[in-house]
Amino acid sequence: MAELEAGSISMAAGGGGRLRNALSGVLCAFTLLLIGVLAFSIRLFSVIKYESVIHEFDPYFNYRVTQFLSKSGIYEFWNWFDDRTWYPLGRVIGGTVYPGLTLTAGTIWWLLNSLNIPLSVETVCVFTAPIFSANASWATYLLTKEAKGHGAGLMAATILAMVPSYISRSVAGSYDNEAVAIFALIFTFYLYVKTLNTGSLFYATLNALSYFYMVCSWGGYTFIINLIPMHVLLCIVTGRYSSRLYVAYAPLVVLGTLLAALVPVVGFNAVLTSEHFASFLVFIILHVVALVYYIKGLLTPRLFKVAMTFVLTVGLALCFAVVAILAALVASSPTKGWSGRSLSLLDPTYASKYIPIIASVSEHQPPTWPSYFMAINVLAFLVPAGIISCFLPLSDASSFLVLYLVTSVYFSGVMVRLMLVLAPAVCILSGIALSEAFNVLTRSMKFQRPISDDTLPTAGDSTPGSSSTATITTSTKNANIKKEKMGTISKERSSKKSRKETELVGSSPVRPEKEEKLCVLPSEASAMGILFLIMLCGLYVIHCVWAAAEAYSAPSIVLTSRSHDRLHVYDDFRESYAWLRHNTEVDDKVASWWDYGYQTTAMANRTVIVDNNTWNNTHIATVGTAMSSPEKGAWEIFNSLDVKYVLVVFGVMILISSSGWFESEVVNSLTSRNRITLGMATTVLMLRALQRC
Repeated sequence: MAELEAGSISMAAGGGGRLRNALSGVLCAFTLLLIGVLAFSIRLFSVIKYESVIHEFDPYFNYRVTQFLSKSGIYEFWNWFDDRTWYPLGRVIGGTVYPGLTLTAGTIWWLLNSLNIPLSVETVCVFTAPIFSANASWATYLLTKEAKGHGAGLMAATILAMVPSYISRSVAGSYDNEAVAIFALIFTFYLYVKTLNTGSLFYATLNALSYFYMVCSWGGYTFIINLIPMHVLLCIVTGRYSSRLYVAYAPLVVLGTLLAALVPVVGFNAVLTSEHFASFLVFIILHVVALVYYIKGLLTPRLFKVAMTFVLTVGLALCFAVVAILAALVASSPTKGWSGRSLSLLDPTYASKYIPIIASVSEHQPPTWPSYFMAINVLAFLVPAGIISCFLPLSDASSFLVLYLVTSVYFSGVMVRLMLVLAPAVCILSGIALSEAFNVLTRSMKFQRPISDDTLPTAGDSTPGSSSTATITTSTKNANIKKEKMGTISKERSSKKSRKETELVGSSPVRPEKEEKLCVLPSEASAMGILFLIMLCGLYVIHCVWAAAEAYSAPSIVLTSRSHDRLHVYDDFRESYAWLRHNTEVDDKVASWWDYGYQTTAMANRTVIVDNNTWNNTHIATVGTAMSSPEKGAWEIFNSLDVKYVLVVFGVMILISSSGWFESEVVNSLTSRNRITLGMATTVLMLRALQRC
């Protein structure tokens, strides 16, 4: 009878546990849905306050490419030679762009139209970034969950959904590569950590495919292919090598490199440039270590020492040979196989000395301390606590998160644009810190009970007041009953162990009570801590909403300024491009500074001399020379380029803060009848179409 009663109690407890797990799963899924809605909706201020329009400069090129893809198809896209840019040189679009963004938006547009949802290409492009911001939040949850559990994952996903640094590049209308690349970055890291935790070849394959999508989306994929080898090397050096580490890394290098070489803009650079050499070197080191561990399991200790000497000798010789080959390959290059932007990250002074056009762009400048506060706000104070939590205890996943943070902090300090890469790491560690803090404080509130030696049970107590003894005894019996139900044949041993534990609890029940009390805080301190964290989160939410609504919602193509009495809106950009589109010939050539090239081709549909791709510095220098030359010299240069109209930017009548992308003021005359001041440090556009006499 006692066994039947205990079995029924165990079945009831098991049913209650399953119901609790099901409810927690449903609640977690519902919370993730709300986080996705939050990430999407907070980025719609630009559409609500202004209109559904593409922002900035580069997104207009992506929009134009997506239009071509949707009309002509994928094969025409790969072979598209664009004769409306970089006249008279032109540009091969399929081989010079990262196609991930346009292919993603084009696929979404095709699926919606297949379902009879007739959305325009422009509408899909406007809302692509908010959609993928929700995906990035869910990927953040998955990555954090692998390191620190569900609670930390939900907290990190909520923080990332609102972080201003990410909002700046993912508002509705911000149709740039980072719109989908940040999701691909986080999801690749999640699959890598998932493979580390499980050792599954399935997740390793998915990791390589996710890396391939990242390569298609953004040139920042080199951060992944250098960060993961750094972590693998860290695990090897600290003695944390395992077969799971091998499965997580080896397929990524082999399959990921082969897939990356399929992207036309990357091609053989996946194996020939210095950005990828670290992954190959760590790949060799990993195999040497794996061979050592394999031999160690086969040989005796004495033979293992001999084999170890041989393997290390051959391995080091192989590594030196590979390094020598790589050094020979890059020795002929003046940059030693590194791209200009990579050298700018490794040497912050490189761009200012050798590539001024990169150094002149505002987003390539080092950030200031106010920039950090604007981008991550109070999260900067939570990150140190998150780092400490990652070391308690330290695992492969938590060490990867710390390494991700350290490297992204350095790169964000070199280039303000890369604060976008820092944002996920800061959000993850801040989510871990908040989750751990709330766990400690709420547990302290839950387990508060009066402490006094008089109320503690003595050695001979068997009264109902001895609650801790009864609880521990009951839990011990339930554990034994579960073991019996699983079919083990150690019933007598389990019952003896149960009686022994009961006797120990009855003889010394004070120690568990004291250990429990040492893990909690006073109720007053716990309540104050919870209120403080809630206030901190509230301030963060207020800052994020303000940043989304005011700082990052205004499209640069529609300018606004405030006076003491009203809001002024200037739509000069679109009016100028509309004038060009309706009042000039289709084959007319327009000269402008390179910032406006993408918008001119996309909105005015006219041929430009230079644009934002900046692949030919000589061509840009030619246009710059014309704009800074006297009348006769400028006329000759523009005449040689078959230029019929000049797009001019200046600001004299109204005051709007500088965008910082061209800091000098150029004053020149283009014709004898029209003198125009080119103040390139302002952000007001006025077009003067100077048709040649």
